[in-house]
Amino acid sequence: MNFKKLENNLLDMIQEQQVKIGYMSGVTRFYYPLQSLNRLLGTELTEEEMQHAMEEFSDYACDRLGKVTASSKNGRFCITLPPQASDYVHENRKPSEFLVRFIGTVARHGCTLDEVMDVFRAYSDHVHVEKTTGTGFDYLVYFEDGIPDDYRYCLSLEGEHMIYHKFTPGDYEDFGF
Repeated sequence: MNFKKLENNLLDMIQEQQVKIGYMSGVTRFYYPLQSLNRLLGTELTEEEMQHAMEEFSDYACDRLGKVTASSKNGRFCITLPPQASDYVHENRKPSEFLVRFIGTVARHGCTLDEVMDVFRAYSDHVHVEKTTGTGFDYLVYFEDGIPDDYRYCLSLEGEHMIYHKFTPGDYEDFGF
């Protein structure tokens, strides 16, 4: 079982949180459907089997993240990371320039879609932009070559605020948009 993708996903989310609100040492919880965990691990485990896999993941990542725990209910997992995980990200991972600039842009009151697209295009000539309907979002944007990241950004302009949600490619596809 390859735990690296799961660890990187957790670290990416902690890093995004720290870019948005700053560094705080504390317990962090993230929620995953079973299908997402299976995709990240390259497995097809049942909920019970995944619970055991999460114990193995805790052993695998303990030196970096501390004792990770997981609980599940109806195929939904809560992964709880101790303060050591936030500390590890703060001390060992520098956020990407793209992420810092993107979050800084969408956080500004009155941000426009053109300003957000300028951020994406500053980091790649291979930006996919798609107007969406029936998705709950206005636009899907991502880097076609996965550089600087391979997440799917779903953007909506609500009043004077740009709202975004970020998904792995597989999770985005699972929504059936």
